[in-house]
Amino acid sequence: MLIRQIFISPGHNFVGHHGRPPGDFPLVEVPNVECVAGQGLRGDRYFDFRENYKGQVTFLSTEVFEKLCANFGIKDKPAGVLRRNVIVSGIDVLSLIGQKFEIQGVRFLGTQHCAPCEWMNVAIAPGAKEFLKDNAGLRARILSNGTLTVGEARLSILSEPIQT
Repeated sequence: MLIRQIFISPGHNFVGHHGRPPGDFPLVEVPNVECVAGQGLRGDRYFDFRENYKGQVTFLSTEVFEKLCANFGIKDKPAGVLRRNVIVSGIDVLSLIGQKFEIQGVRFLGTQHCAPCEWMNVAIAPGAKEFLKDNAGLRARILSNGTLTVGEARLSILSEPIQT
């Protein structure tokens, strides 16, 4: 697999903004990010968000983003517009739900589908939420400390599927 991009943001643009315009916290593309077990990505809005949070890190498939863009004729938006943290290719991220896995020495637990919200229709185009309803990314808990870096990465499944 390949880690294509990594994004963090210092604040929430959508959470807590229902019925109001989104916030304006920048999405920052970084070459690597520190993963802190049980807390999240250092510098990201979900770092230490709440105990046992299922979305300490989110993953999105480049292939899914490319299909989304093709469907809506989008040519000028980066994958980060979906506000997922780690953009990868060469893996079906949803196959990791219920799995403990390791990437670049960092261990994760795939907890659930990162369901799209109404903001997808604003960030991409009307209908984007419906398009992504079954494949908008993976939420995961961070189980060990380490650093993820953009580039080639080996994915190792560490256990049989477990209940999340």
